[in-house]
Amino acid sequence: MIACFNALYGGAEFQEKRYSRLAHEFENRFGKQEITYFSAPGRSEIGGNHTDHNRGKVLAAAIDLDIIAAAAKNGTNTIRLKSLEYSKIDLVNLDEPGQKEVEFGRSASLIRGICERCRQLGYRVGGFDAFTMSRVLKGSGLSSSAAFEVLVGTIISHLFNEDRISPIEIAKIAQYAENVFYGKPCGLMDQTACSLGSFLEIDFEHPENPAVEKLELDLHALGYSLCIVDVGASHAGKSNEYAFIPEEMQKIAKSLGKETLREIDEAAFYDRLASLRETCGDRSVLRAIHFFEENKRVDLEAQALRTCDLNRFFELVNASGDSSFMYLQNIYSPSETQFQGLSVALALSRRWLGGRGACRVHGGGFGGTMQAFVPNDFVSKYQERIEAVFGKNTCHVLKIRPFGSVLVER
Repeated sequence: MIACFNALYGGAEFQEKRYSRLAHEFENRFGKQEITYFSAPGRSEIGGNHTDHNRGKVLAAAIDLDIIAAAAKNGTNTIRLKSLEYSKIDLVNLDEPGQKEVEFGRSASLIRGICERCRQLGYRVGGFDAFTMSRVLKGSGLSSSAAFEVLVGTIISHLFNEDRISPIEIAKIAQYAENVFYGKPCGLMDQTACSLGSFLEIDFEHPENPAVEKLELDLHALGYSLCIVDVGASHAGKSNEYAFIPEEMQKIAKSLGKETLREIDEAAFYDRLASLRETCGDRSVLRAIHFFEENKRVDLEAQALRTCDLNRFFELVNASGDSSFMYLQNIYSPSETQFQGLSVALALSRRWLGGRGACRVHGGGFGGTMQAFVPNDFVSKYQERIEAVFGKNTCHVLKIRPFGSVLVER
């Protein structure tokens, strides 16, 4: 997909300067070449906390913070990618297929995994140079890694495959790279939202062909703003905490003869509750309860949005947050109970909102960020109050972006 610069950004002077710097940095690093520009957005999870990896349903939206790239073929079989935010350049030799232990857990592993999966699916890959700059906050729950992955996939689709790799295929390729080459057992929600853009209801019952429906929603016109608050606890080093959630949910499913909770009859789960507590443990049982309730909640949230019933929607958002706190248990790390910034942010937000709007954990959890739907007439005061506690520039007021990962015509 191609997005006109003005349509993507409204011709903002800030973005013009940003892309000019991107071109300058590319030329300084790789020399003067004919370059192509790309952009991939971060995403906000609106509903369906930790449901996608068990073939559940989610609500997600692309946001107006993005990662951009200038790229060009280099005529070799090596990918050279430099990010402004990191000192080291990623070098990926495509003549050396397979996983590389030295790359595990690094962005080079994502690049290699994307290329490996593209080859497996019959797509072409080749060497290119790229320079990237990102406004998607790392470790913030806005899916900076997914945005990077689908950006690389979009570059490969355009430079070597005549844009034939569909956005949903790019999302699945990106998930494969993160699961297999990077070593993080994520679901498909992040990559799908970043790749397709807009406000989406996604059903992963059939993950090889997820059902995706775009919801038309102008939140600001309805009187509310989407705020993301970074409480200052990075996701770094929390991979094991994330991994336990799908593992424990699937442990319940396997005890009932299936692979994922989506395949389990909820009544059968409750009929076997006593034995499941013994074989799987109470936390697994509670996380399964969260899944069943959260999956149903997504349908109710989508319906509330279709009818513009914001009061009902906010009621469901708060219920999602309560379920994540009580049953899913991903608000803070059990190994770091002295650090509960997210819990504090949620408590303060409930107090200040006073029944107007809603708040919940955002994304993976374990300390990272919270999400709040704040009345437009209270946004400035809310931002002022929350930043007085967590620091300047920790509250980000976002807009929903209608574009996913795209080639940008500047």
